Amino acid sequence: MEPLANLRALTDFQSLIIKLASPEEIRKWSRGEITKPETINYRTLKPEKDGLFDERIFGPTKDWECYCGKYKRIRYKGVICDKCGVEVTQSRVRRERMGHISLATPAVHVWFFKGAPSKVSLLLNVSPRAIEQVIYFARFLVIDIKERGRKKAIRNLEKARSAREKEISQVYKEKRELKKEETKKAKEKVKGKVRDKEQATLAISEIDLDWRKKEAAILEEEKTALGKINELFSNLLSLIKNLSPLSILSEEEYDELANHEAVDFFEVKMGADAILSAVEKINLEELAANLRKEFEETKIQSSRYVKLTKRLKLVDGMRRAKVNPSWMVLKVVPVLPPDLRPMVQLSGGRFATSDLNDLYRRVINRNNRLKHLIDLGAPEIILRNEKRMLQEAVDSLIDASQRKATRRGRGRQPLRSLSDMLKGKQGRFRQNLLGKRVDYSGRSVIIVGPELKLFQCGLPKDMALEMFKPFVLREMITRGIAPNVKSAKNMLEQRPPEIFDILEEITQNHPVLLNRAPTLHKLSLQAFYPVLIEGSAIRIHPAICKGFNADFDGDQMAVHVPLSKKAIDEAIELMLPEHNLLRPADGSPISTPASKEMALGVYYLTCKDPRIETGKTVYESSQEVIMAYQTGKIELRQEIAVRIDRKIIETTVGRILFNEVLPENFSFVNKSITSSVIEELFTEAYSLLKKKEIVAMTDAIKTLGFWGGTISGLSFGIADAKVSPEKPKKIHEADAKITEIEKNFAQGLITAGEKKRLAQEVWIEVTEDLADKTWEQLEPTNPIRVVIDAEVGRTSRDQVKQLAAIRGLVVDPLGKIVELPIKSNFREGLSAFEYVTSSRGSRKGLTDTALKTADAGYLTRRLVDVAHDVIIRDKNCGTKEGLSMKRTIRPESFARRIAGRIAAQEVKHPKTKKRIVAKGAVIDEEKKQEIERAKISEVIVRSPLTCSTRYGLCAKCYGLDLSNKKMIELGTPAGVIAAQSIGEPGTQLTMRTKHTGGVVGVDVT
Repeated sequence: MEPLANLRALTDFQSLIIKLASPEEIRKWSRGEITKPETINYRTLKPEKDGLFDERIFGPTKDWECYCGKYKRIRYKGVICDKCGVEVTQSRVRRERMGHISLATPAVHVWFFKGAPSKVSLLLNVSPRAIEQVIYFARFLVIDIKERGRKKAIRNLEKARSAREKEISQVYKEKRELKKEETKKAKEKVKGKVRDKEQATLAISEIDLDWRKKEAAILEEEKTALGKINELFSNLLSLIKNLSPLSILSEEEYDELANHEAVDFFEVKMGADAILSAVEKINLEELAANLRKEFEETKIQSSRYVKLTKRLKLVDGMRRAKVNPSWMVLKVVPVLPPDLRPMVQLSGGRFATSDLNDLYRRVINRNNRLKHLIDLGAPEIILRNEKRMLQEAVDSLIDASQRKATRRGRGRQPLRSLSDMLKGKQGRFRQNLLGKRVDYSGRSVIIVGPELKLFQCGLPKDMALEMFKPFVLREMITRGIAPNVKSAKNMLEQRPPEIFDILEEITQNHPVLLNRAPTLHKLSLQAFYPVLIEGSAIRIHPAICKGFNADFDGDQMAVHVPLSKKAIDEAIELMLPEHNLLRPADGSPISTPASKEMALGVYYLTCKDPRIETGKTVYESSQEVIMAYQTGKIELRQEIAVRIDRKIIETTVGRILFNEVLPENFSFVNKSITSSVIEELFTEAYSLLKKKEIVAMTDAIKTLGFWGGTISGLSFGIADAKVSPEKPKKIHEADAKITEIEKNFAQGLITAGEKKRLAQEVWIEVTEDLADKTWEQLEPTNPIRVVIDAEVGRTSRDQVKQLAAIRGLVVDPLGKIVELPIKSNFREGLSAFEYVTSSRGSRKGLTDTALKTADAGYLTRRLVDVAHDVIIRDKNCGTKEGLSMKRTIRPESFARRIAGRIAAQEVKHPKTKKRIVAKGAVIDEEKKQEIERAKISEVIVRSPLTCSTRYGLCAKCYGLDLSNKKMIELGTPAGVIAAQSIGEPGTQLTMRTKHTGGVVGVDVT
């Protein structure tokens, strides 16, 4: 039976173990050796014999047919053709059968000697760099040493040293004699030629002086030469004395020792052969015992202790897994089944092939060339080069990213190695195994659906029909509209009206899942009941946009149909918007009608119009007020007096209309309703109302808001952004101050840093002053002011400052303040120079969006990776410990920090000593308010930091689930929720920087 065939039927298993394969095991998997780099014959387009696609090794390319065509059909199943040697079987075996390449020389597996913790380096206790140099034939590794020969080598070296010293001394002695003779001859020559005695004496003394100089130079030269020889031999002697197994030798050092016949006592090797020899000598049992002994003698926290820990961990791991360390060096390379590295013919006769085929071909070519050179008996230097190239080819095949100079394909793209096919976002795991495509799904652009209820979404009819097709077909057959599936399908193509009736019935109680990428937290995937609509765009309720972070500028959403009964129940019980009203990160309401035109409409209805005089009549009830408004007696935003809850209050018709849609549990809200007030109302509603009532309240406020927004007819133009008449005067004053600062700097009264700071202070002050003046001159009825007062979207006074006051100082892409302020605003328009200055900051926003979003997403991924095993596994771990929460000057209030936690010790009123919270009780909204009123400065709460559950957390240490304000349930993935809660706002922030335009004070990166 094939070694991999039993994997086909494998469905139920406990665990997977990935471990090193021995050469014997690789040969066992293989069906034959590949010896030729050929793939397919260019004429017949059939696989070449002994090549990378050979049918004898990997199986037939056509079902039940051998290579030569002698045996065809299933009746010859299992027959091996006597002519071509191919087994008659299914072609799918080409996805399972492996081959192998026997290497002429071993090659070290790149995963084990490259990378941060180099396993070979740890095991041999040799530096990773040295290991790499040995593998790539730059250095020698000492394998074995004969102690007897060492003494002989030292004696040989000593003899060679004295012989060399004698030789040098002799050479320089002869040199001196020669110079002496020359001097003597020169003197005699002078005596014979020069008659004057005085002149002769002078010439001779000059010759003597010259001789003394030459003699001194020769002596110096001799001394230097002897010193060099001494140094060389001292180095060689110390090298020999310190030489031990696994020492590293450079080629120069080895050649020098060889010249002096001092290499007989040790064995050296290069390349993977050297590593293999060294690793084969390791006895793991002995090594582990020695390491343990060393370990006990070493000081904790020293660098040696850390290294020993790593080595021991590696050695113990290998022992337990019964892995022979020599398996890290490949003698045989397994070859992937051909259907997993296909070769496809394109139109035009060309072939598209997997990169792996190129990489395998390179290994085979180099291997064959090396075999040939070994057979020829080529010189060692040529063999070394060829072996290094084979090692590089094997490295590129396994993991190209580890090598600096990676092999590139035709398009100059690096070839994808086996590791590249597994790792990263585009790798096998994340792309194909975790990121599968789904049936019964679709995607389309989203548009707003103001007429929808919170739990509904508008689904285009054609899209719904395609996604619910099997359900519709079944219903057609059961109702007798079509006799069988085929005729039902044909009928469906013609779209008769009864099909849409069936579809309507099916979708009525069958929710669909909507998802918007990027899915940053659980609110990016929610369930809705579909409402069939015309057109091609999906409609969604405006209040759920915040959870999805969706807007209607071309965003797309995916729709998925839950198929099984369990999936449908789960969607209804857990994923409908009514179960996701609160943000899991902080428990704040998220599906609220507190944004865009909804909030603007509500604010318009509930604010007073100062232009209309106060009504003189006192009305009996809110019904009477509404009747008076409908008959045109009073205005919508006119201040009136009315009797509500037995009190006469001053309010407006709009506020009465707003209070009409609020549930009865709420007291009368008599103020202008901004978006933050709406959020406060929903926070309150969560503790007063049931989920269904909150959903109804959401829809009622949404409808009222849209109505208010429509009747307001609010719009703003450029004329509404009024420029303050004081602007020129203020800027002139600022310029005068700057001139004064420049003068002081020129006179040396202030430094460059002070000048910069003072100038910035002047412009920041002017900007703020003008911003205030501009804001003050906007009347309360000015449309721009109304929008900002309503707190809609991201509108703020800062935008009025840029529109109608002054842009002021801007920042450059590095976050530094540009010294030159922009004195214009957008209403007046920027000069060309100011435009160029300001565009630097705006560019930062755009580049941040592109670059930092990926970083924020990666942060979320790493956080999930760290915390995904933190799951609520226990109801109560029973710990007595807790965390002290103190009232500090942190921006987050003390009350918010303790809300939803469990008290580790009882909380008492500091004055009355009355118990507010019992030990082990939840600090809910009510208790939180009591603690605030009592001004308690410290509360000890249960915390995940002190939880004593062995794996994960217990419910008591975690506290309330913020997404539903109930005690957290067992099995909740608290770690993942925490990771998403940190990562999601990070991603949103970086995507938002582009809206601020690079003005000082609003950068969020």
